[in-house]
Amino acid sequence: MSSQHLFDLDPDTAHKLTREALHGCEDGELYLQTGVSESFSFDDGRLKAATFDSNRGFGLRGVVGEVSAYAHANDISPEAIRRAGETISVVRSGHGGITAAQPPRATNQRLYTDADPLSAEPFARKVALLQAIDAVARARDPRVVQVSASLVASWNHIEIYRPEGARFVDVRPLVRLNVSVVMQEGDRREQGSHGIGGRALYDQFIEEGAWQRAIDLAIAQANVNLQSVPAPAGEMTVVLGPGWPGVLLHEAVGHGLEGDFNRKGTSAFSGRVGERVASPGVTLVDDGTMPDLRGSLSIDDEGTPTERTVLIEDGILRGYMQDRMNARLMGVPATGNGRRESFRQPPMPRMTNTFMLAGKDDPGEILARAKTGIYAKNFGGGQVDITSGKFVFSCTEAYRIENGRLGAPVKGATLIGNGPEVMQRILAIGNDLQLDEGVGTCGKGGQSVPVGVGQPTLLVEGLTVGGTA
Repeated sequence: MSSQHLFDLDPDTAHKLTREALHGCEDGELYLQTGVSESFSFDDGRLKAATFDSNRGFGLRGVVGEVSAYAHANDISPEAIRRAGETISVVRSGHGGITAAQPPRATNQRLYTDADPLSAEPFARKVALLQAIDAVARARDPRVVQVSASLVASWNHIEIYRPEGARFVDVRPLVRLNVSVVMQEGDRREQGSHGIGGRALYDQFIEEGAWQRAIDLAIAQANVNLQSVPAPAGEMTVVLGPGWPGVLLHEAVGHGLEGDFNRKGTSAFSGRVGERVASPGVTLVDDGTMPDLRGSLSIDDEGTPTERTVLIEDGILRGYMQDRMNARLMGVPATGNGRRESFRQPPMPRMTNTFMLAGKDDPGEILARAKTGIYAKNFGGGQVDITSGKFVFSCTEAYRIENGRLGAPVKGATLIGNGPEVMQRILAIGNDLQLDEGVGTCGKGGQSVPVGVGQPTLLVEGLTVGGTA
């Protein structure tokens, strides 16, 4: 890891303060963060907003058993850290002779350079990019009546100090570009959008081919929605497209495989390691080691190196995503899934990039096998109950399946089901695995973190479709 030091607090002092504050604790860390972020929004032919923000502070956590105490502040100084230590002292009150947990293993893994994406391109070029997107989108199709484009980037440098002397450092860039259009045909208006992003510098997204493609896909989606008819309702066969539809698995299944829900017995998957929980051929992994993806990190927010964790293998549940505390309490290794939104929050088990591996079926043959039903290509928002696994997801782009082929696009379709049951109803798995294009954000416990999702084409039997027809 980099020896770059961006704080007034020198490493020796940081270690000394951490040892003093966490004496008598079983686990914990001092988490330092400094970063910058900016955003630009272009709407209705002009720049509507441009913001810049700096983010700097520390979080101090002490853990004993399953109890943790947390304090944070913007002032990274010995005095502030000592005050935070007094605040968390309640967690170690009455506890003596505690054996400290072993630190995370050391790693040379480093996914990103120190380069700051915000300063890599001048302000004028970022605004010019959004102006170009607006002009090109309007020129591409005369039915385009409104264009919205946004560009968001951040860069964070973190350092983690542990009481036994370990120090971990990571650098995290993040960029996202989004294009949205409204098209009108007669009295009807419909929207289409497409986003791209990842942990890279601006140049990858300012490149003309990238944003031109985003325009094309946004216009294509709006055009499809203009031709859409009311969605049918009832229980039917559903084919889920590759890539972003993996957000359904993320929500309906992924959260249920996080360690805290399973330690507490509140997940539908609790206590089921070694059991069949999905159809044969279904393999679900969480992988935070893949460079440039939105959910990828060199280390998690406790200093544990990220890894590729097999959650479900050929339909059998193999394990859960773990942070340090839940892993220790469950007697298993941490998997590098301890994540936090910023220094203001403590870490918890979170997904990184969670996706289903490809199968052997041809996507065209999967459609033919479905015969009739719904093909869901893109999703919007959804709701999930972790305990029961029940979910409701809205489709932003979907089609009828008629005689084994794509039919008319439909509007207003929602998918209703139960995550664990859906995993048992997968009848075919495509050979076309795709990951999303870097736009996912996951919420849990009031914290939001960037994530990746993905899957191949899937044939699911007996899903309930809520429609308007």
